[in-house]
Amino acid sequence: MAALLEVKNLSVSFDTAAGEVQAVRDVSFSLSGGEVLAIVGESGCGKSVLCRSIMKLLPDNARMKSGQILLDGADVTGYRERDMRRLRGRMFSMIFQDPMTSLNPTLPIGRQIGEAVLVHQPKLKRAAVRRRVLELMELVGIEDPEARYSLYPHNFSGGMRQRSVMAIALAANPRLLFADEPTTALDVTIQAQILDLLRDIQQKLGTAAVLVSHDLGVVARAADRVAVMYAGKIVETGTVEEIFYHPRHPYTWGLMRSLPAFARDGQPLYTIPGMPPALVDPPRGDAFASRNEYALAIDYEEMPPLFRITDTHYAATWLLDPRAPAVTPPVGGEPDV
Repeated sequence: MAALLEVKNLSVSFDTAAGEVQAVRDVSFSLSGGEVLAIVGESGCGKSVLCRSIMKLLPDNARMKSGQILLDGADVTGYRERDMRRLRGRMFSMIFQDPMTSLNPTLPIGRQIGEAVLVHQPKLKRAAVRRRVLELMELVGIEDPEARYSLYPHNFSGGMRQRSVMAIALAANPRLLFADEPTTALDVTIQAQILDLLRDIQQKLGTAAVLVSHDLGVVARAADRVAVMYAGKIVETGTVEEIFYHPRHPYTWGLMRSLPAFARDGQPLYTIPGMPPALVDPPRGDAFASRNEYALAIDYEEMPPLFRITDTHYAATWLLDPRAPAVTPPVGGEPDV
């Protein structure tokens, strides 16, 4: 299947008072139509910047230093703002982390969804717009949409506000949906409902999705593939089964061990030691080396390539080099190569 989205060697930096922050460093991945890719990693690893770079929703101090972005085979790398506006909403759309920052507190929910509909179908009559809004509210699981059409954001729970934001994002039936930590502000029960809803909508509409999260456990129920990011780079990618049962990068091991399921018999939850590096001056070798108990001498000198494990599973760690010593992963299954 031809890729709906292809990102090739993308690097994005921010000019700051402290210097150039290399937020995204030589990232490549692809996404097929109808597929869900989860991008996971600690806060500040570049997940959100990567998605905003594709949609060109970055501040003025951001620079795309290199790379290529292909949408359905068309190169949009050099598109200007007016060109991107024609793509946003129709080709791709985004669900942001906090619904209250996306919703206008002074306007009814129905009107806000209706505005999104009219942006892409400006000639629709008022009655047709209302019908479409009610369809979208029903699609995202807002019960009794007729009664809730005229309610304001403060009348809604956190879960209902997030459903409203999803309705706005789906107003023009986009082919690609970016969900930037859509469940972070919600409690665990509502998180599960929103993730199940996202997966259900994605399957009904055939929409591809990029789900951003810092929690591997959150994405297990919603994704087809997982890309693990650290210090602006993708360090491991594979199917959900490969990442959860056969993780090969020490950083992925650390994320897996941090899940509550691994805190047994009253033991404290595992935390990865140390802090991510400052991307004003990234380390010369593997950026994770200083936090990696399995680090080799070469990790401090040379950045590892993405080693192929299977046709769908790759990891950037020198432990996969044939010359490296054998290491038994602390989580997942035994090495499968």
